[in-house]
Amino acid sequence: METRVNQIELNGLNFQYYETGDISAPPLVALHALGQDAQSWNQVAAVLGKKYRVLALDQRGHGGSSRAGTYSFEVMSEDLHLFANALGLESFTLVGHSMGGTVAYLFSETHPSRVERLVVEDTPPPFPGKPLDVPSEPSEPLPFDYLVVPSIFHQLNEPNPEWWTRLTDITSPTLIVGGGSTSHIPQEKLREVSELIPNCELVTIEGAGHGVHFVNQADFLDVVTRFLDV
Repeated sequence: METRVNQIELNGLNFQYYETGDISAPPLVALHALGQDAQSWNQVAAVLGKKYRVLALDQRGHGGSSRAGTYSFEVMSEDLHLFANALGLESFTLVGHSMGGTVAYLFSETHPSRVERLVVEDTPPPFPGKPLDVPSEPSEPLPFDYLVVPSIFHQLNEPNPEWWTRLTDITSPTLIVGGGSTSHIPQEKLREVSELIPNCELVTIEGAGHGVHFVNQADFLDVVTRFLDV
């Protein structure tokens, strides 16, 4: 299935996104993890694009999008808001992995009427815990803006408690896909999230780890397509 690479300007910044599927199909926006880019969804989009207009966004500082220098989960959520408005998406299905999953939670809390269905892969909103050491900037060039790292790690280490208290504001049917015991994400936190979101299902794909849609793509797609076809 053909994937089209597009550019769009949002609030003075350039954003790149990959589009798969018929333009008249129901829209689905996919958000990638820290350090990755929209192409991480290519194989998933090839399947979901048979039913959806899949729009995989390079979030700021990643892929072909602008290195903005300013990064936070909130500003990335606002980027998504601007993106949806610019493309005329009144409502859409939203899929997020890791960092993109947290952005998806925040967007769904702030704009619940815009999200028809929410899929989050192996991440809860950031929660208090053992502080994470911020990785130092490597000497070799990165495929994304290193400044994303200290910004996001700061928010992971000092999370806003509202990200959790507002989970009850999410009104869309929600699916959380956990990677099981081989993931570095505490799976009990995914359970806590699933109990706070009013209409939420948690499915664990044991042994898939944090990158479920890479490690066990078949089972990931089976779970997600079943949820989206309901």
